[in-house]
Amino acid sequence: MKQYLFFDLDGTVTDSKTGIIRSVQHALKYFDVARADDELLYFIGPPLKDSFGKLFGGDAAKADLAVQKYREYYSVTGIFENALYDGVAGMLADLRRQGRVLSLATSKPEPFAQRILEHFGIASLFDHVAGAELTGPRNSKTSVLRHACGLCGVADMAQCLMVGDRKYDILGAHAVGMDGVGVLYGYGSRGELEEAGADKLCEDVPALRQLLLA
Repeated sequence: MKQYLFFDLDGTVTDSKTGIIRSVQHALKYFDVARADDELLYFIGPPLKDSFGKLFGGDAAKADLAVQKYREYYSVTGIFENALYDGVAGMLADLRRQGRVLSLATSKPEPFAQRILEHFGIASLFDHVAGAELTGPRNSKTSVLRHACGLCGVADMAQCLMVGDRKYDILGAHAVGMDGVGVLYGYGSRGELEEAGADKLCEDVPALRQLLLA
């Protein structure tokens, strides 16, 4: 049983697809760029600047401006176009009752992550919230996890487990020396998570609950 559990946010704790995609579309409209929603799913997971950089062929200035335009919509509206996955809150509460240390570890900017947890009434279920910096260098899942481990005072990575739906979660976990569990109810495919080397895969929230509470 792992004592320290780290959870991704988008695609793991919340179903945030609608708000993220609408925010991306808001940014793309500024540049007069048209993309179907399904072509933008790769924005869910990695740092925003990386995803816009990919779309704009590595143009860093455009990517920076696109992030600003994205946040115009997201910070007011998109952040709340979001829903908790069924069963997640109960699972987190039961883990807390077991005495486990729970941390959110997301590439979403920390202030936004905190607002989302408070909006859904689950902020109190997490001991720590670790997210990206709005303008600083901490934005990759690896750097976020290192920060989260520091907040927890972790001494033994063997007591840690990362839970997430994308390859970035698994690769970040392994980069800092902890195991990574991939969930298949989010936005990453089985193939993506297997290729990243997920230590275990869970089809749905009940399967994740069974694994973590065993």
